[in-house]
Amino acid sequence: MGNRVARYLPVLVWGRTYTRHNLASDLTAAVIVTIMLIPQSLAYALLAGLPPEAGIYASIAPILLYSVFGTSRVLAVGPVAVVSLMTAAAIGEVAAAGTAGYVAAALTLAAMSGAFLLALGLLRLGFLANFLSHPVIAGFISASGIIIAASQLTHILGVKAEGHSLYELVLSLLGDLGDANGMTCLIVITATAVLFWVRKSLKRLLMRAGVGARAADFAAKAGPVAVVAATTLAVYGFGLDAQGVAVVGAVPQSLPPLTWPDFAPDLMLDLLPSAILISIIGFVESVSVAQTLAAKKRQRIDPNQELIGLGAANLGAAFTGGYPVTGGFARSVVNFDAGAETPAAGAFTAIGLAIAAVALTPLVFYLPKATLAATIIVAVLSLVDFSILRRAWGYSKADFAAVAATLLVTLAFGVEAGVSAGVAVSVLIHLYKSSRPHLAVVGQVPGTEHYRNVLRHKVITRPDILTLRVDESLYFANARYLEDRLYDMVAQRPELRHVILMCSAVNEIDLSALESLEAINERLRDLGVSFNLSEVKGPVTDRLKGTHFLESLNGAVYLSQHAAVATLQAERIA
Repeated sequence: MGNRVARYLPVLVWGRTYTRHNLASDLTAAVIVTIMLIPQSLAYALLAGLPPEAGIYASIAPILLYSVFGTSRVLAVGPVAVVSLMTAAAIGEVAAAGTAGYVAAALTLAAMSGAFLLALGLLRLGFLANFLSHPVIAGFISASGIIIAASQLTHILGVKAEGHSLYELVLSLLGDLGDANGMTCLIVITATAVLFWVRKSLKRLLMRAGVGARAADFAAKAGPVAVVAATTLAVYGFGLDAQGVAVVGAVPQSLPPLTWPDFAPDLMLDLLPSAILISIIGFVESVSVAQTLAAKKRQRIDPNQELIGLGAANLGAAFTGGYPVTGGFARSVVNFDAGAETPAAGAFTAIGLAIAAVALTPLVFYLPKATLAATIIVAVLSLVDFSILRRAWGYSKADFAAVAATLLVTLAFGVEAGVSAGVAVSVLIHLYKSSRPHLAVVGQVPGTEHYRNVLRHKVITRPDILTLRVDESLYFANARYLEDRLYDMVAQRPELRHVILMCSAVNEIDLSALESLEAINERLRDLGVSFNLSEVKGPVTDRLKGTHFLESLNGAVYLSQHAAVATLQAERIA
């Protein structure tokens, strides 16, 4: 009973062995991640089209809940760029930005995402996320990074831009390009340049100056906060808000409020496809990060329990003024590098953000939105990786098709259409491949009992025996293909007396394929050719024994391919 409870409450496992050393490490990591999260949370909330405080709220209760239910020791849960973009695209279809209905839809989306993830976890259905292949994810994230960066041009230029695809955004921006605000452009260009420099060079520069590695790393992580402070002071000191520079404005000075999503059936039905996509995308991104970081410390995570942890986090966001969340790559890496030992680091981060929500929010009144735009641009451009196209083209044209389709459709029609297209292309390619399985005529490698493809090896073949190896499970989509190819081969071999179907790669035979095998058996019987099977796996044999196929087989089933050939040769000689 205790083990079962601990499986669903991992906090009971790591909490029992928590030490003072863990506490010191977790507190240090929490301070660094909190400093990083304050500007990032505000920026991602604006990316989602929500009030800036929603980003902080979405980073408090969700982190606390994940620290109780999640299995990763270092995963940092909260708003991320891709999910923020998907949230904006989803709720923008059902409510106008800036309205109470828009905020309520975000809460509903988080609740639905949380419920869906929780259900998948309890039913142990995490494998469903495998339908999003790596090429699809890579193409989607790269395209999303471009769209996110383009969407920030509205804050960079100080003009309005609408749309959730690159085409819509560019078209909207071109119409208002003449209204660009010069001071806003100057702020964002300067902030972006400084942020890139901080990320790439500050740590190395400080270490050359004699600063310790830990202190230099802390300074580099705190760099964005310095940029936020500097630009905020510039706007306040020079009155730049009066010159058209958009600022964050008043942010409520309070802890996350208790909120109630809108569970109207029509709204939930409209948001359902988006909730499912956001859940799966978020889970795949989160579990990939968690597994990568866990492997570095020889730890393991439980993907199904991760679903429960992320589900609880999203439900927490729904009832505390947030929006959909997941594990973020950048903040998780920072948490790992800062020395986090347990999920308690996340809990301490949540406490730090709660303090910031109560005490520091008045300080961001004059924070220019252009600085937050720069923060987002620097973060998301690292996600764009076009090298995946070159690698995919060189390795697999099918994977290239999936990447290209996902990337192009996402850019042209938006994130949901892009993911759907990528999944559809991947599934279609898989079905096409499995419907035309690799079939190889095999022969004996001289001096051995091994049998290999006649097109790749110098092997011994016999005119009266045809051995065909099928490298795929047999099911309704490929059964007819096997029939057609086998009949063609038989027709070209007038001396043929025996056919052996080598089944070493066949893991399953469904009813349609069984009927095809029965048809092949009857056809070969009429031609005076025996039909034999070799190297049939145990589970497949068990299924066949429950039918009349083995009784009606006009040949035999052999344990090995060599035994089949040797027996049939001996019968001919006799």
